[in-house]
Amino acid sequence: MERLIRLCYIRVTGWVVTDRDQFHAQIEKLTASHALHGSESLCKLLRYLAKQALEHPGVAVKEYQIATEVFARQTDFDPQLDSMVRVQAGRLRSKLSEYYNTEGANDAVVVELPKGSYAVAFHVRPHPAPGNGVTEEQWHHTAEGRKPTRWVIASVVLAVLLAGSLASLTVLLLTRRVAPLVTPSASESVPPPILTFWNGFVTGPDEPWVIFSNAAFVGRPDTGMRYYVAARDKNAFILDHYTGVGEVLAVHNLDRVFRMLHRTLRVKRGSLFSLDDAKNNDLIFIGSPSENLTLLEIPSTQEFVFRSVKSGQREGNVEIINVHPEGDEPKEFLATPSNVPVTEDYAVVAYTRGINPDHSELILAGTTTLGTQAAAEFVTNENYLAVLLKRLNVDKPSELKPFESVIRVKVAKGVPVESQLVALRKLKS
Repeated sequence: MERLIRLCYIRVTGWVVTDRDQFHAQIEKLTASHALHGSESLCKLLRYLAKQALEHPGVAVKEYQIATEVFARQTDFDPQLDSMVRVQAGRLRSKLSEYYNTEGANDAVVVELPKGSYAVAFHVRPHPAPGNGVTEEQWHHTAEGRKPTRWVIASVVLAVLLAGSLASLTVLLLTRRVAPLVTPSASESVPPPILTFWNGFVTGPDEPWVIFSNAAFVGRPDTGMRYYVAARDKNAFILDHYTGVGEVLAVHNLDRVFRMLHRTLRVKRGSLFSLDDAKNNDLIFIGSPSENLTLLEIPSTQEFVFRSVKSGQREGNVEIINVHPEGDEPKEFLATPSNVPVTEDYAVVAYTRGINPDHSELILAGTTTLGTQAAAEFVTNENYLAVLLKRLNVDKPSELKPFESVIRVKVAKGVPVESQLVALRKLKS
């Protein structure tokens, strides 16, 4: 019935789009729109999918194909491990909806990316308005040159639509009587410290990448694994797909805050991270350089540096070096020794500029996985953030500048229970 109504509308107006050039023109109009302004990656994706739809109709576009041909991912790209394409497609759908609900409300051609598919669809609006791809001559021809029989068709169509609207309204009213009251997530209040601290990561054109640690292990999961040591494991097979409990819970906390802010995250394990990611995106690193080895490849912290203890009873443990101690601050921060249950840990929370100064990096790293978990909780908890922002003298997002800090973490039965800011440095921009 819907298809019949659409065909009747086209006949009534006498206006049918048959020229592919008009579809191309609509794509260019979209990419130049306010909705897609500044989002080069989404524009690139839209042009690619539109080209595929027009030149290869009926041929399914694969996720791997998009990743390698549009976003220049390596040939070992695995859609099961990297959701980047699905995230970008979801963002594009949202932007298309935003466009057609605002500046494109009267456009003659509607471009759609149906859910569960990467096949762009083009639809013709039944009543194009002048100035939206329709000449004034065409408009007057369709408005004044109708035959009486077309008015009959139009009446039938309008009657059908009216009946459908009345039926929908009836169902809606009946449903409202029995449906429970649900508060929309959009009305959810976001604590001011959360808004202030995370503003820079949620207002950019693309979601930030969360890079979580996955250290190099050797051995087997069923018989025992240990950290890779280059001197003795040169020819050993490396397992690089394990991470800590703290890293998992850190990602969960970040996802919770971003959903509160109505944004999404892109998540990638450290071994799959590339310098292109560092140059073109905001980044959130989870885990210390001893676990998240990618931190060794890019500019990292300067005031509080991770180092492995070389000798003594703590040999092999990770510590945080205080490069320029102030006041009564210690020169190093060490967690509970590794041969007893952890009761105390330390973690770095640092906000810095990336390789590309237009992008930012947030480093959340403990000397153990529990410290890493606490660091993520520190920046997703409004009370902890309120303390941090007060120490930084920050009242609004534009005042937040690069900084490095250390937090002391109390641990009980393997769970971080309390964190305290013990050292803070404001960095020069």
